Amino acid sequence: MIEVKDVVYDYPSARALHGVSFKVEAGAVLAMVGPNGAGKTTLLRCMAALDDATEGTISIDGLDTRDDPRGVHATIGYLPDFFGLYEELSVRRALTYAARSRGVSEAATPAAVEQAAARVQLADRLETRAGELSRGLKQRLAIGQTIVHQPRVLLLDEPAAGLDPEARRALSDLILRLAKEGMTIVVSSHILSELEDYSTQMLMIRDGRVAGGGVVAAGAGVRDGTRISVTFAAPPADLDKVLAKLDIALERRDGDTAILLAGNGDDDSAVLAKLIGAGLKVSAFQPTRRTLEDAYLAEAQS
Repeated sequence: MIEVKDVVYDYPSARALHGVSFKVEAGAVLAMVGPNGAGKTTLLRCMAALDDATEGTISIDGLDTRDDPRGVHATIGYLPDFFGLYEELSVRRALTYAARSRGVSEAATPAAVEQAAARVQLADRLETRAGELSRGLKQRLAIGQTIVHQPRVLLLDEPAAGLDPEARRALSDLILRLAKEGMTIVVSSHILSELEDYSTQMLMIRDGRVAGGGVVAAGAGVRDGTRISVTFAAPPADLDKVLAKLDIALERRDGDTAILLAGNGDDDSAVLAKLIGAGLKVSAFQPTRRTLEDAYLAEAQS
């Protein structure tokens, strides 16, 4: 669905992207993570065919961003970090304007507006002025404008910035619904907790380069077998070697607590039996899953 190959982007005074390459399969929700200034926004703007890469190519659903930018615009929805709304327009008129400006026919626009409002849960606010909405509802309206033409790809730059916890939860639920409806979504953020509930893949960007192992499964997309958090009472200094003999991998250790990965298809009960059988004193044992932070730390260290 998305293919970025050897993309370089130069500003007059500095190079922002250094040969970035990755692929995103259809239906994925990719978390693009990295510190502020890493090049995430520049990369998203290139993917949205708003900025032209100095070198390299970007393909969105088979369309080249340089050769067919208008086609890309029709295929994607893009929400920048700092978005604007016409605050005097009602939600209905704002969505109508967005639909018509994105190529939806006049005859099809009323239905498209109703559908977009329903998808972002603003069907009961259609006659409310945009300027009267809360920050969270304005964010929903902005996303509604972005998806009113039913794009196949959605690009979101720091979508949860400035939202309160309740609004962030509503945004997370919305992204999950859109993903279930078949959209391929890329969400940029430097706050991992915002991405945990809905991301299926992760891409680290640092200093304008792809860091770690490229696109990796993370968060909601991880299916990594039996993964367990174990706290030991007085663990041996060579805990990793003891575990290796039991065919149990040590993913990470923090003092007396370790994250273990079982081998040979062992379930959690089999792992516990192995640990106790080896004479290890287990004081806490909890099956867990690999979080986005776990994936980020693992890739950062690779």
